[in-house]
Amino acid sequence: MRYIKAFEVGRPPTSPKYDLAVKLRTIKNGPVVRNRLRLPHAVNTSLRICVICPPDSKQAEVAKKAGASVVGEETVFDAIKAGRIEFDRCICHLDSAGKMNKAGIGRILGPRGLMPSTKFGTVVENVGATVKSLVGGSEYRERNGVLRMAVGQLGFTPEELQTNIKAFMTEVKKDIGLLSETITKEIHEVVLSSTNAPGFTLNGDFKSANSPSSRDLSVL
Repeated sequence: MRYIKAFEVGRPPTSPKYDLAVKLRTIKNGPVVRNRLRLPHAVNTSLRICVICPPDSKQAEVAKKAGASVVGEETVFDAIKAGRIEFDRCICHLDSAGKMNKAGIGRILGPRGLMPSTKFGTVVENVGATVKSLVGGSEYRERNGVLRMAVGQLGFTPEELQTNIKAFMTEVKKDIGLLSETITKEIHEVVLSSTNAPGFTLNGDFKSANSPSSRDLSVL
């Protein structure tokens, strides 16, 4: 952390992010690891979430209370068609899925990875719970054999960063374990970097018996 922070001197503590890259040994054109995770210490707290559901319904009320910033049906469809995509994630209530498909917004949201889908758990019955899981949560997806995820803000303590890294690695190992027995994926290297800093390998145990405590490694 000390070396990485040296590259971020003078920048706001919540702007630069610690990024973790997990390099995998994997076959080409095979199934990829993809999931969503809410880290113990939230990194992206400014996520804008859109919920497609009737604007005056109970679902809309629940979605707003859970933290959704855009809620509705026709007004949302019209805004998307006009190019006003003012959200980072989009989910749809099960009862509104038919209207959403008829609206033809898939050709706009699809290429951006924003189109709600039952496959990815974004067409749901309980919009409140889904919004809560997204707020402060992050998605990760394997691309060219590498998983990348923001695991901390520059102002995080060593303990907070360590907890987030362990949570992410635990989830990645679970994801790999859920793949078919015929699919082989292994973690090859783990690299920690930041927005403006180079990467530093974390290969090996996160902590050995002789390692100093994370508190001793902290810098002001």
